[in-house]
Amino acid sequence: QVQLVESGGGSVQSGGSLRLSCAASGFTLDNYAIGWFRQAPGKEREGVSCISPSDGSTYYADSVKGRFTISRDNAKNIVYLQMNTLKPEDTAVYYCAAGRAGLLLFRLGVLWGRGEEYDYWGQGTQVTVSS
Repeated sequence: QVQLVESGGGSVQSGGSLRLSCAASGFTLDNYAIGWFRQAPGKEREGVSCISPSDGSTYYADSVKGRFTISRDNAKNIVYLQMNTLKPEDTAVYYCAAGRAGLLLFRLGVLWGRGEEYDYWGQGTQVTVSS
């Protein structure tokens, strides 16, 4: 059974850090582009970051560049999102997603932030940043 499970969310004060984990079962993460997305109440889902399965290229939303780092541990079949210098506007439910179909892997630099390009999704983990 294919499954993605996020963990590591929680409540922190502004300026704090969290590390989110995305663990896969039923398939191998290193064959997929792995994206992190977030959705705040009343807002649309947005792409936060993505890591390529081939060369490990990474992509970030402008709002998190320099603060968030995505990485993968292929041996553990886990992708991480290290979030530093958190701000109240980072408060959201964070989801990881895996995809490799269609044009996603061929045009990852352009398509990574489009949730509809991904095949599998986790249940989400809440991140709350207080000021």
